[in-house]
Amino acid sequence: MARCSRSTVIEAMKRLVDRAAERGVTRAAIGLAWVAKHPAVTAPIVGTTKPHHLDDALASLELVLTDDEIRRLEAPYTPQPVQGH
Repeated sequence: MARCSRSTVIEAMKRLVDRAAERGVTRAAIGLAWVAKHPAVTAPIVGTTKPHHLDDALASLELVLTDDEIRRLEAPYTPQPVQGH
């Protein structure tokens, strides 16, 4: 099974951090908004063990990522086939 390289993951994280800073929101809020926008996701599963986790999840509901933002967030990735299903 193919995996993302370390440099791919680092680049994706940099893009997520930059987008969060530009938007003035947390990285978690951007990440949840990104995941929720994916057509294969019905609803992201959010684990909240601290109050700020819930705040991040609620903030993500208010975010509407543009197509350009999504392209920039996803650019480092190479799609991989689903394994084991």
